Parts: sequence; structure tokens; C-alpha cells
Amino acid sequence: MPRALAYPAQARPGVLVAVLAFAGITVALMQTLVIPLVPRLPGLLGASTGDTAWTVTATLLAAAVATPVVGRLGDMYGKRRMLLVSLGLLVAGALVVARSDSLTPMLVGRTLQGLAAGVIPLGISVMRDELPPDRLGSATATMSSSLGVGSALGLPAAALIADHAHWHALFWTAAGLGLVAMGLVAAFVPESPVRGGGRFDVVGALGLSAALVCLLLVVSKGADWGWASRTTLLLLGAAVAVLALWTPFELRVRRPLVDLRTAARPRVLLTNVASVVFSFAMFGIALVLPQVLQLPEATGYGLGRTMLAVGLVMAPQGLVMMAVAPVSARISAARGPRTTLMLGALVVAAGYGLSLLMMAELWQFVLVGCVIGAGIGFGYGAMPALIMSAVPLSETAAANSLNTLMRAIGTSVSSAVTGAVLAGMTVAVGSAAFPSLDGLRLVLAGCAAASLVTVAIAAFIPPAPGERGDAPVPEPLAPAKTAPEVALSSQSATNGARRRVEWACLTVRTRQAGWLRGVRRAPAGSARSVRPRKRNPT
Repeated sequence: MPRALAYPAQARPGVLVAVLAFAGITVALMQTLVIPLVPRLPGLLGASTGDTAWTVTATLLAAAVATPVVGRLGDMYGKRRMLLVSLGLLVAGALVVARSDSLTPMLVGRTLQGLAAGVIPLGISVMRDELPPDRLGSATATMSSSLGVGSALGLPAAALIADHAHWHALFWTAAGLGLVAMGLVAAFVPESPVRGGGRFDVVGALGLSAALVCLLLVVSKGADWGWASRTTLLLLGAAVAVLALWTPFELRVRRPLVDLRTAARPRVLLTNVASVVFSFAMFGIALVLPQVLQLPEATGYGLGRTMLAVGLVMAPQGLVMMAVAPVSARISAARGPRTTLMLGALVVAAGYGLSLLMMAELWQFVLVGCVIGAGIGFGYGAMPALIMSAVPLSETAAANSLNTLMRAIGTSVSSAVTGAVLAGMTVAVGSAAFPSLDGLRLVLAGCAAASLVTVAIAAFIPPAPGERGDAPVPEPLAPAKTAPEVALSSQSATNGARRRVEWACLTVRTRQAGWLRGVRRAPAGSARSVRPRKRNPT
């Protein structure tokens, strides 16, 4: 059977999901890989603390620029192809850093690693193209949660390697994982026949990249430069000006980088807004929990633990996110993904409520992390379902990439706000200043409030076509069937009654058309024919 008309034998659902999830976890590991090294980087690279902080910022900026661009290229030229390109950039970046002993190659390598951030939305889009509807919900939830799983598992692994081996071993390990992911994708992920076509919007890509870089520089560096400093204000003004020019340009382009008309649909727009707020809320635990665990016991609330202990405490959170993925899919199938997102936000709010009361023992932090991880798993599993049910197949990767970008913006804003709050609310212990308990609790309470705001936003997300509020949805993720799905459904129809009815209707329509076209189409000699017969002249 032709490739476009049936599920390919090589695209076995279980293997496909496992390979794509492994690739997503590998990319997510890059986000936390450098965290145990941050305090040591000035000495390792011979640079100032401010300069070495760019090793984190460069990855963030590169990821923001690459995510929408790679998504559109995947829709146009093939998602598998762009998966391999993204993983190749990750490997190249890891190799550059593994051979570096100074700041410049370190920044180059970290930038290349950030360019691989499009792997997760690309993987979700491949799943929509290749998997049958009954497997799609749990698969996309698993892929979406791989970001949190990789981040949670990467921290203890990176701390362990950094404590017992040369720091270059971290990036040799990352390169090895990237090569394994590339090999698995090449062997088991088929290229999707769904292509958007058209020409790539170079001007739109440059404009959006410039605006994102300016905006994220303000968010990530504004506290260091000063929120009212000249540099901060100029960058913010540049971001606003570029977006003001970019928006009308994108509305006129035939094949824009970001289809603003699709993005403005209420279901897509409100989902993206909810994604920003939800990501702001969920990132608070990743910012507060490590600080409390590492603060000296002399503060009265710090536990004085090592980075390795911090990683081990946070690891169960990632495992819980992966475990709730199939549960998230079942809830979405039964009640709609909007309900799943609201449930996830409520669980996250409950977790933050527990954190305000339980900050004294390691097991309490593990419990809080698992509760919040479960809520994140529900929410992140629902977001791709909401997006894909509102966009055409040819724009799946671009739409998922935009949603991933919204999540990244939410976490960046959360980091900036948390840093500003904790810097302004400190307590002195000897000659050192540390974040105060009131400041930490204020951040946690703010994240709980943001979770409740997410619930309110999600309540206004309109149902997809065929979805009545929170009624059961047979296929919430695919409003329009792909060619493989159509072929599969036609093969499974064995009773023949439907085909007989369709044939009868076709026959009736054909006969009616003959009557309406007049008697000239009637067979010669019939009662409807009025053409005179030629008489024999003899």
C-alpha cells in the first residue's frame, strides 16, 4: 500500500514515541547541564561573573530564535529532516564546549545547543502525522512533559559528573547522547508526507528574531543593568518598534513565519496566553526550592544541602510528570483538553499552598515537588492538544513551536520577577545577605495566584468543532483526518452497508442530473427523447 495511504510499518507507535521522547529529554538536559558549573565558571574560563552568566543567557536567546524558525521549516521541508538538523547542532555545540577553556568558544557552543530547542514541538508534530488517533493523546502528553523530565533528571546527573570528573565530561556525555538520538531518529522516525510548501519568510524570521532577542535581553538582564537604565529602555523600545513593523508585514505575506490570523483564533490565542501564565507559575518551584535547600542552616530555614542533594530531591518531580502523561490523555479524551489544563493549574496551586506550610524537611520538598510535577504534567499534556485541534495539519509544527516559545517567555519572566523579589527582600547572616523567608513565601504565593489565573483564562477557551463544552470528545486532537487516517477508517468498515447507501445516493443523483440536462442526454428511442428520427428519403 502506498506510504501516504496507510500507517507505515516502520512507524511503530511504541518505538516512535520512545525515540522522540528520548530526543526531547536529551535536548531538555542541555537547559540544566551548566547549572552546577555556574559558580565555578569564572575560575574555569578566566572571566568575570557577569560575563560567564552569558553562558545561560546565550542558550535562552538561541532557543527563542530557533523555535519558531525550525517549526516553520519543518512544516515546509520535512519534520524528520529538521529533527536531525537540530540534533546535529546540539552535538556540534557540545563538542565545541567540550574542547573549550575560554569564554568565547563556550558561548559559541552554548548558542549552538540552544538552537536545538525545536526538537520537542517537532516531535509532537511528527506524532500528529504518524500515530493513530487512539495513541496520539498520551504520546503528545509524554513528549510535552519530556522538557520537565530532562530538566529534573539533568540536574542531579550534571552535579554528580561535575563533582567526580572533569567538567568537560559533562559535554562529552551530552555529545554522546545527541549522537544516539540522531541515530534513533534516522532509523525509526519516518519523514512525514504532510508539507506546507511555499517560500520561507526570511524577513519575518529576521524581524521576529530581533524582537525576541531585545525582549528577552530586557527580561533576563534588566535587573543587572537596572530597569530604568538607558540600555534596558533602548532594547525595550527596539522590541516594540520591530514588532509594530513586523505585524502588518506578516499579515501581508502569503506564507508568513507566524500565521497571525491562525494565532488570533480564540482557541489558539487563549491557549498561548494561558501557557505564558502557567509557565510563569510552574517555574517558581525550580527557582525557590534549590535556594531553600542550599541556604545555610544559620538562616533558620535553609537546609545547607549540596547541589547533588538538590538534584536528587527534584528528580521525582520529573518522573511524576512522565507518569501522569497517559492520565492526562485519558482526561482530555473524556472531558476535553481544556478541563485537563484547568485541573493541572489547580493541582499546581495546591502544591504551592502545601509549600507555604511544608518547608522544613527533605521529604516535604519531595512531596511538594511531586504534587506540582503532577499538575505540570496535566497542563503540559493538554496544551499541544488544544493547539492541534485548532490549526491545520500543514501548520502543526509552526503552531506547536509558537506555543513552546510562549512557555519559554513565561519561564523567563518568572525568573526575572523572582530574582527581583528575592534581591529586594534579604536577611543578613554575618556579612552575607540571603533571600528572606518572607521573600521566598511571597514568590510561592505569587506562583499559586498565577496558577489560579491560568484556570480563569482556560475557562474561556472555546471548545473545538465537535466538542461540546466538557462533553466526551472522540478525537480532540485531530479535527480533520489525515490521509493515513482516512485510509485506515475505510479499511476497517466491513459491514458494507455504508457503501451501499452511498452507491444508491450516487445513482439517484446521476439520474436526476440526466433529467435536468434535458432529453438530449436520454438514450435514442426512449420515451424522453424528442429528437426526430431521420426518415428514409425513398
